Amino acid sequence: MCDVTPASLPPILLVLGDEELLATRAVSEAVARARAVDPDVDVREYQAGSVAVGEIDEMLSPSLFGGRRVLVLRSGQDTRKDLSAALLAYAKNPDPDVQLVVLHLGGAKGKAFADGLRSAGATVVPAGKLKGHRERVAFVRDEIRRHGGKCAEDAAEALIAAVGNDLRELAAACSQLVADTDGRIDAETVARYYRGRVEVTGFTVADATMVGDVPGALEALRWALHVGVDPVPIADALADGVRTVARVASAGRGSAYQLASSLGMPAWKIERAQRQSRGWTPEGLVEAMRAAAECNAAVKGGADDRAYALERAVFSVAAARQGGVR
Repeated sequence: MCDVTPASLPPILLVLGDEELLATRAVSEAVARARAVDPDVDVREYQAGSVAVGEIDEMLSPSLFGGRRVLVLRSGQDTRKDLSAALLAYAKNPDPDVQLVVLHLGGAKGKAFADGLRSAGATVVPAGKLKGHRERVAFVRDEIRRHGGKCAEDAAEALIAAVGNDLRELAAACSQLVADTDGRIDAETVARYYRGRVEVTGFTVADATMVGDVPGALEALRWALHVGVDPVPIADALADGVRTVARVASAGRGSAYQLASSLGMPAWKIERAQRQSRGWTPEGLVEAMRAAAECNAAVKGGADDRAYALERAVFSVAAARQGGVR
């Protein structure tokens, strides 16, 4: 951060959104930039709903001893009217040695306060939850770049399939991949690095079951349970696999990209479901849904033998598919 100067630090930063990782990162980066200018910067944090106006006034007032300060105000949507008025008045002429960082969830509550800060010239840092698969793919690619690497789109898809949608886990995985490789991440790199993990996810069990590969599904299931994968996400993955194939099959013909918008699914998931739907009939899918629901009830209801409930579901779903072959 050698290029950070006092003039480059925005006096007011509005972190807007409810994605905890992005909001936390925005605060950490703001504090780090302030410390690059002044290692002894005074950093204080307050909860907007409980802090008194007098405390904020004291923190924002010019210091007799000089030095930079960073004031972090969390839960800005809970700011009371008197505090909001005081902060908006301050925002019209902020102290150049003070940086005010306001975290706001971005909803309707406290919207006038957020809008007022924005109108006063606050620098806005978006921190909203990612809305879909494409945004998560973009997040992964950007995250790899943050660490000095490069990531192809199919590699980002593969990493999400292996790790899941949680941003903290994805961020950690991106950091680890770049640290353990030369930074050029492709789908083969992800497959090699996460092979053990991918092979024991519930989605592997579900994918094999949906195409009638009972031996493959049982092998994946038993290995998953052996290495400690919880039965609940396996049951959820199986139910999701049946529902996805049913939705895609009922949508009729069309390219995955044409159906992606109407079904609210990523194209790659639709393509996979289209392949898996071959050999299924509507009656077979209804039976498979019944089997998946019974499995979910048994696994989440504390059945004595949850492994047996999962194995029985694999057989039942595969049998439903076999019974539907024309």
